[in-house]
Amino acid sequence: MTAPIKINYKIYQGSTFQEQYRWESGTKVYKPITGITKSAPVEITAEAHELKPGWRFRVTNVTGMKEINSGSESFYLASDISADTIKINSVNSLAFSNYTGNSGVIEYNEPVDLTGYRARMQIREKVGSDVVIDELTTENGKIIIDAEDATIRIEIPADTTQNYNFTTAVYSLEIIRNSVVIPFLVGNLTLQREVTR
Repeated sequence: MTAPIKINYKIYQGSTFQEQYRWESGTKVYKPITGITKSAPVEITAEAHELKPGWRFRVTNVTGMKEINSGSESFYLASDISADTIKINSVNSLAFSNYTGNSGVIEYNEPVDLTGYRARMQIREKVGSDVVIDELTTENGKIIIDAEDATIRIEIPADTTQNYNFTTAVYSLEIIRNSVVIPFLVGNLTLQREVTR
């Protein structure tokens, strides 16, 4: 079993807290690139790429327009997607070299199929504390699992954070399918007190 990812957050009292996650499997997907535009934003054509909106991916082995190739640890985020095209809003390719046809691939980790999963999360002042400050679950609507978009979203309403009264706290988020519990996220929370109320 893999260890949970550690992420620390600041919560603003009286404001809606929203975070979205994508769970990547260890299976790599490679799709051949057949076109890249010189445009702002850049658009890549890779037929039937099956990439999800907001999913991270790499571009490798492109000839001609080598500027578009990702480094070994760098990723792009898919910002606008059709069945065969991907826009990268953060990239302006107008000054790039010309793309040499039928070269390169997009590479990404296949999303975990979230069908049948549920999730739970607790916030406590300390790990050993018996008092639960807040409990978030898929059942109470504060965690939303979208199997189609392959996303796990946390939403704490403003009227809930308004009543938070801690300085610092800890949390953990678990993903559950049948009787298997997977630790997904852990971390610390800091509460930023509300001024405008």
